[in-house]
Amino acid sequence: MTEPSRRGILGLGLGLGLVAAATTSCGTRRPGPDPAPNPSSDSDDPRPSPDHGGPTADQRVGPTTEQSLPGTPDWEITNPGSAGAIEGFADRVSVLPGEQFGLHVSTPAAAFTVSAYRTGWYDGARARLVWRREHVPGGRQPAPHVDPATRTVLTGWQRTLTVDTTGWPEGAYLLRLDAEDGSGQRYVPLTVRSAATAGRTVVMSAPTTWQAYNEWGGYSLYNGPTGGLATRSLRVVFDRPYGYDHGAGLFLVYEAPLVALAERLGLPLAYTTGIDVAREPGLLRGASAVLSLGHDEYWSPEQRAQVVAARDAGTNLAVLGANCCYRRVRFEPSELGPDRTVVCYKDAWAQDPGRQAGAPATTDFRAGPDADPESSMLGVIYDGYPVDAPYVVGSPEHWAFEGTGVAAGASFPHLVGVEYDRVDTAFPTPRPIEVIAHSPVVCEGRRSHSDTAYYTVPSGAGVFASGTMRWVETLDAHGPGGGSADHGIDARAGDLVRRVTENVLRTFAAGPAGLTHPARDNLATVYGGA
Repeated sequence: MTEPSRRGILGLGLGLGLVAAATTSCGTRRPGPDPAPNPSSDSDDPRPSPDHGGPTADQRVGPTTEQSLPGTPDWEITNPGSAGAIEGFADRVSVLPGEQFGLHVSTPAAAFTVSAYRTGWYDGARARLVWRREHVPGGRQPAPHVDPATRTVLTGWQRTLTVDTTGWPEGAYLLRLDAEDGSGQRYVPLTVRSAATAGRTVVMSAPTTWQAYNEWGGYSLYNGPTGGLATRSLRVVFDRPYGYDHGAGLFLVYEAPLVALAERLGLPLAYTTGIDVAREPGLLRGASAVLSLGHDEYWSPEQRAQVVAARDAGTNLAVLGANCCYRRVRFEPSELGPDRTVVCYKDAWAQDPGRQAGAPATTDFRAGPDADPESSMLGVIYDGYPVDAPYVVGSPEHWAFEGTGVAAGASFPHLVGVEYDRVDTAFPTPRPIEVIAHSPVVCEGRRSHSDTAYYTVPSGAGVFASGTMRWVETLDAHGPGGGSADHGIDARAGDLVRRVTENVLRTFAAGPAGLTHPARDNLATVYGGA
């Protein structure tokens, strides 16, 4: 398929005619990201040698040492080539350091190179070359086929290469595939995850959501060849490349800017995915904070239960996006391993064999049967699509705005979009809760608000929710606004979001935020009698 541009899937006025699987009170929701370009790197740094290039043992002692290493400025894809020039996927979403995984690659080129880049912050560079293998024999894999019962795209590709991650530091990785005839490049994302998270801030990547929107092979959880619900997949698998952003999924738009900022701050970080959190009870035990990034829509009940249990044990939660934990999914195995199939029947939940066998309905968390609105965990709840609106500060004295210099009513154009959340006490809402930004929006004729909110619970944990999907990508807003900038967001908004995010991350890394910064409920003032 022809790869869409990074801005093309969920950007206002840039839709591809895709039809969503649900209708909100604002109207039909279009799937996909609302993104900005990933930042470039201009640091002149040496790279490891081509054949092994991994860090020596004395370089793997901790995050401070890792961040002091030189970055690799030429990690970005500059020549994607045609859709079939080269593409691939890993047969593990995440691995522990030292574990192996397989790469499944299809290319007509005789050979290709694989380069593993750890993303983060390296004196301004956004990645470091950790490992490289050259002259891997290429070969074209068979065309995918579609399971007629669930319209699931299946590749059946054979393993091309086994990769050993011994010496790879924990982190978020992009493996770059380069066809050696110069015909194209593609990414394959991978998390080298942390075995324990105690005392650390957990970056919880959202590959389940990336896969839900993945249209490689012509089908996603939103649509199929007709562009409508009737032909969408009911199950999708990780056993296929990502058709978006040169194979990177949604990582570069909704996660990479936050990873860079958190590493720049020098915080003790742990890396994992929502899938790992779901299958490893106790993984979040003792974590200082858990970060849900820009677009983290698809959760299993097990993942949600683990995050709530961590919150109730004193772990802070930062939701740096919108539309979080909206869809309930179930993980099933694929032919390549466990938890590689994402099941989400949505409004066709009654047809789901898993549901018929007693599993929870794979539909919206707030919908029946088994309704469990996400607001009980987030404080806010998804309210609609699409909007493009200014972000309006309501409580400049709040600790999250410390050092920003903002006043009440300060407005930041285009920061609210394209999906947004609000506090709505018609749904379960933890108290006390503070709305610190209250931004008017008009969503297909209906007036509402996007809310940035903060609440605390008896364990001492604090929960911060930004209320806008554009939060993480705004971390990279450094120039003038207007038509040449992504969504028109300018450096002034970028400065605000960077400082607020730093305040939240530093405060949350220090321990249960509610003990030092208890929420002061203001819903009666903001919403009148709430």
